[in-house]
Formats: sequence, structure tokens, C-alpha cells
Amino acid sequence: MIVAMKPHPNRIAKSISLLSLVLVAVTASAGNGLNVLMIAVDDLRPELACYGASSIHSPNIDRLARQGVRFDRAYCQVAVCGASRASLLSGCRPETTGCWNFSTLLRSKMPDVLTLPQHFKQSGYETTFLGKVYHSPSDDAPSWTLKASDWAPSQPGKGQSYVNRKPIGGAKTRKRDDPSTKNGPSNENGGNVSDDMYTDGHNADRAVKIIERFADHDKPFFFAVGFLKPHLPFNAPGKYWDLYDRASIEIPAREDVINGVAYANSSWGELKNYPDIPRNVKYLDDDKTRELIHGYRAATSFTDAQVGKLLDALDRSGQRDKTIVILWGDHGWYVGDFGVWCKHTNYEIATRVPLIISAPGVEPNRSSLSMTEFVDVFPTLCEMTGLEVPDHCQGKSLAPILADTSTRIKEAAFSQYLKKKPGGDQMRGTSIRTDRFRYTEWRSVKTEKLDAIELIDFENDPGATCNVADAPAYEDILPKLAELCAQSKAGI
Repeated sequence: MIVAMKPHPNRIAKSISLLSLVLVAVTASAGNGLNVLMIAVDDLRPELACYGASSIHSPNIDRLARQGVRFDRAYCQVAVCGASRASLLSGCRPETTGCWNFSTLLRSKMPDVLTLPQHFKQSGYETTFLGKVYHSPSDDAPSWTLKASDWAPSQPGKGQSYVNRKPIGGAKTRKRDDPSTKNGPSNENGGNVSDDMYTDGHNADRAVKIIERFADHDKPFFFAVGFLKPHLPFNAPGKYWDLYDRASIEIPAREDVINGVAYANSSWGELKNYPDIPRNVKYLDDDKTRELIHGYRAATSFTDAQVGKLLDALDRSGQRDKTIVILWGDHGWYVGDFGVWCKHTNYEIATRVPLIISAPGVEPNRSSLSMTEFVDVFPTLCEMTGLEVPDHCQGKSLAPILADTSTRIKEAAFSQYLKKKPGGDQMRGTSIRTDRFRYTEWRSVKTEKLDAIELIDFENDPGATCNVADAPAYEDILPKLAELCAQSKAGI
């Protein structure tokens, strides 16, 4: 039975009312609460066919998009996996979580926070996860009612990282900036191997078994499945590599930094730690660039196929008509754009993410241009399932948009990142994205002193190549953007 919805200050009454009535009717007919299947994908940028990338083979994610609502202007809070996931699953911005990197556990900073899966657990749901949901599988132990391994244990010899080579011994003892730190190359064409030889393929098969078990379960479920690819290394069976012609891959423009922007370059992130990546070069050459883009696309299609297995299992189990399915990528990713690789900035490519929600009673095959953020996911799933929205949540429910995709719920989306200024202080970049602009302030973490302002005008510069903060034409707009930027401190 659905509990009464808590009044929420961000609700648009008419839209919420219509959506709520539909969801209540569906739930009442099902005899229990709506299930939630959450699919998290590592390093997935919104370069999918459903987002307009016709060169990408993504039929299953495209199918999900046709079944629900695609958010075209969705942004993560921090472009690094651990911090991004901590923000989404806590409903809090990074200045609240204290999580800024991949390794900091949410519970080490917020031991008593009521997380998204924990809220569902306390509301009578069966909760479990498989794969990479938090960055560390040990984070947030109080949130789960059962171990996935109890229902679907891993199988010996399956679920490998590489299938064509033996790992390089002793990798963990090497220095982080040593190019041999990683135990294999940056990508691998697995050839004629089955999907389950790789970790994501094996986990997809295990997730199917868990979905089947839930079909005969009394409680509604909250099941989070996290796929690793297309995170480095770009490893996938050969059939996914065969979907793409490497020779036809275009090389992105190679500006090493955005003109006039102080902190844009991500310095290649973890890519530099793979033994096949050349050192001390400004750009990767065309052959290596095409090889890596080919690998990223193959890995994306590999994960897309695993998503399809989950959707098919949900359909077969008879649970699709009482299950919310939400898919997100934890942050964006550079594939040679501006000569840059990985993420590790608070700019457009690193922070824009795919976000798709499909649910009973939600009109399918629609898209929204409303600014949305990962902190919005927590209150959204609460509203959709009739759970109270905890007071600590700093986002806004997307339920009004699901009812009417023309609805706008906020003026801007926030993203932040920490970066040390060469020879100077640790700097915190706070970036806001509006319909037209990306405005960024860099301030000293210690003193809050403003160090730099950046302004990208996407209307006149869709490639985001020029900082126009000092241009006289934008003098009047800067105070308004600065005011919006300051609201990140208030958790708005």
C-alpha cells in the first residue's frame, strides 16, 4: 500500500496530482508498491543513438528511452565516479557530502545520512545491488537487505577483466604515475568469447536470475545494477568491436585547453597509467585516438546489450507494469575532445550525463530540456513510489516533468570540482549550466577568494571554445549568474 506523499515545496501541483493519480492506480492494482530497477553505467556520456548519435549502436538503451522520458540536459554534481554516486545516492551536493574524489566513502563523511536505498529498505522494500553502484561495494552496508551473491553467486572462470592476457604481476605495488601501474592495455578485443567472460556480461546474467527471483517475492524491490563499461579498459567481445568501422571514426578537434579558460585540461586522468599509452606527448596520434574511440564505442555497445538482458528479464517476469526503470551514467567522458581524455573537470563534456526514466503511468517516448541534476533522483523516486521526501534532500523531484515534459523546475544545474592551482592553493570550481550559459567561479578552498571567472555562451559558441567573461556584451548577465552560483552553498 502506498503511504501518503509528503507536501513538497518544489511540487507543481497540477502535474504532480495527475502523475500521482496514475501511479496510485497502478500500484493499487498491483497490490504493493512500485518496484525500482536502477541501472548505473560507469563513464557513459550521452553519446547514444537515442541522444542523436547515429553512429552509436545502442538499441536497448534506445528502447528504454522510447518507453519513458529522456532528459537531454541532465548533469552530475562531480565528474568523478565515487563523489558523483555519493551525491546521487545521498541526495546531497558535494559541499554537504564532503566527497570530492573516487575513494572517499560516503559513510565516512555522513555516517548517519538516510540514503536512497536505505530509505526504501526502511519503507518495507527488499533492497540489493550488483556490480558498481557506490564506488566501493563496502560503502553504505546499512542500505541492503540481502546480498546478491546469495541469490546469484558468481561462477568460477567467468567475469574477468581481460580474457586474452595474463595480468602483470605486482601492479598494486607500483607508483600511481607509473605507466605500467595497470595490469593490461587500455583496450582489448576479446574475439569470439561469450559476454559472460567479462565482468559486466557475467553480472548481467546474475542480475537476470535475481529479477526472476523477485517475481515470486512478497515485497516490492529496489534493485541497483552497476555496469563497469565503458570505463577503461575498453574491453569487450569481438562482436561489439565489429559494429564499428575504425577507419570512418573522425578525430575530434585538439585544442588542448578552452581559449582563455584557466582550469579546463583534465591531463588524461587514469588513461596515462596504461602501459600502451605513450608518455610525454601533447596529443595521442590519429591511430591511437581512433583505436581508443573504437574501444569506447565497442564497450558502450557491450553494456547496452547487458541492459537489454535486464529489460527482457523484467518483461518475462511479468513485473514490468509495476516497475520504475531508471538508467544513468555517473558522469561524462572526454574521448579526445580538445585533446583531452577521461573526465576530471566541471565542464560540459565531463558533467553532462544520460538520464532516462520509464515507469507505469508515465507517457512514453518523450524528452525534456529542463535542467536536471543527480540530486533530483532521490526525491523523484520518493514521489513516484509514494514515500516521504527526506528533509536533507537538496534536489527537486522530476515528477512534474514526467507528467509534462515542457515543465521547468529550476533555472540551473550545478557541478563542482576541486583542482590544485599550479604552485598555489586548492581551488574549488563551481559551475552552473543554464539554457544558454555555463558560468564557473574558481575560489580558494581555504580563503574563498575568487581567482577566476569563466563564461561559455552556447548560443554563440556551441563548441564551448571561448571564455567570454570579460567581454562587455555580457556585463549585465554576470551578476545574475553569480547569484545563482552562490546558491550552491545553500544546497539549492
